[in-house]
Amino acid sequence: MTSVPSTDAKTLLDAWLRLWNGDLFLAPDIVSDDFRLHSVMTDGSDGSSVRGADGLASYVRAGRSPFPDLEFAIEVPPLFDGAYLSVRWTATGTYGGGFPGAEAPPGTVVTFTGTDTLLVRDGRFAEYWLNSDSLHMLRQLKAL
Repeated sequence: MTSVPSTDAKTLLDAWLRLWNGDLFLAPDIVSDDFRLHSVMTDGSDGSSVRGADGLASYVRAGRSPFPDLEFAIEVPPLFDGAYLSVRWTATGTYGGGFPGAEAPPGTVVTFTGTDTLLVRDGRFAEYWLNSDSLHMLRQLKAL
């Protein structure tokens, strides 16, 4: 693996944050064709179906759909280690309805946190390990 220069990694990370904040058109520019997600989904499945730019954009779109104003912010400055970067984030949004099993009323403000670990290969993100506090989010939505 090659080391990722911090300016390149910072540019990628800034685009990653913008993507999660709704700029889905950025996906093809920042993820590789063989991009893959490693995560347990809220339905209990694994993230192996999330592949490439289209898969990531669909995943982000689906995650944002119950929260039209969802905003991600970096909570702890990113850590860089060679081709890997890791960042702690906080997401806050207003529930608009439509989350399966949720009993929280629309208008409920939800905040949850997570950590993204990303592998950079050839100037794009190639793999993504997501660890988010889905349990906290589900409790706020009264979906448990």
